Amino acid sequence: MSEMHEREVLLSLKDVDISFGTGKHVFKAVQNASFDIYKGETFALVGESGSGKTTIGRAIMRINELSHGEITFEGKRISGKLSKGEDREVIRNIQMIFQDPAASLNERATIEYCISEGLYNFHLYKTEEERIQKVDRALEEVGLLPEHKSRYPHEFSGGQRQRVGIARALIMEPKLVVADEPISALDVSIRAQVLNLMNKLKNEKSLTYLFIAHDLSVVRFIADRIAVIHLGRIVEIAETEELFSCPVHPYTVSLLSAVPMPDPIIEKQREAIVYTETVQEKTGPDYDMREIRPGHFVYATPEQIEEYRKEIEERNQ
Repeated sequence: MSEMHEREVLLSLKDVDISFGTGKHVFKAVQNASFDIYKGETFALVGESGSGKTTIGRAIMRINELSHGEITFEGKRISGKLSKGEDREVIRNIQMIFQDPAASLNERATIEYCISEGLYNFHLYKTEEERIQKVDRALEEVGLLPEHKSRYPHEFSGGQRQRVGIARALIMEPKLVVADEPISALDVSIRAQVLNLMNKLKNEKSLTYLFIAHDLSVVRFIADRIAVIHLGRIVEIAETEELFSCPVHPYTVSLLSAVPMPDPIIEKQREAIVYTETVQEKTGPDYDMREIRPGHFVYATPEQIEEYRKEIEERNQ
């Protein structure tokens, strides 16, 4: 198969269900989610608001419990009950960058304390001088100055606060970073800076990202592979350029049609494709994630896969 299959799997979700509520009021937020994230890649989870993206991210962080399935990290199960030592190991190795840079920082604490909190909790320094050096280095890596550490979060802009959030996550030297819409609260002019910074740090530190987003144009810039999620169910997984050049599931096609085009003439002539929940949303024994092309998976029946393949052949002629 493709070289993706030869790469090391860092994180794996298998048949994951996440529900909220009890009895008659149970709401299934995520259904039968399965995917692998390979070491060193940026894997994007894309979908509209309420589709279950953040719910999956929080489950990986062990904030949300699973109602079915399992999550493994480096081959070890991290969902369900763990010992205190195992739980600390997961927290140490999987860090999160939150969507709202203002709400995720303690307004009463200095930047130095915000960034150092993980170092304090896990005793990742031998001397006070080493701790300060680590904070200074983390600030410099995200484009801030060491003298900024005596300030408070409210003294910074949104983009700067998000840089502090990135520094706070990376100072732990994690193996996986869950970035939950890290740029959606930022001005457009700042977004490119933060994305470039994340790419730069990924290459320098051999990081692996789970990048949660709703904006496909952003995802195309940063992701190696993309999973599209709709109403808690993953409907398509493919490498980035494959997904953009050959979208298969009707929901993916609809999402891509909503991405704005920079050319006003093309944008004016273009029509958005509205996705209607018809037969695609039915579940049954025939529906499953199936490989339509190497590394390209679609939630469909065998009959639909054949139809999709014919559509792809017609497009390529």
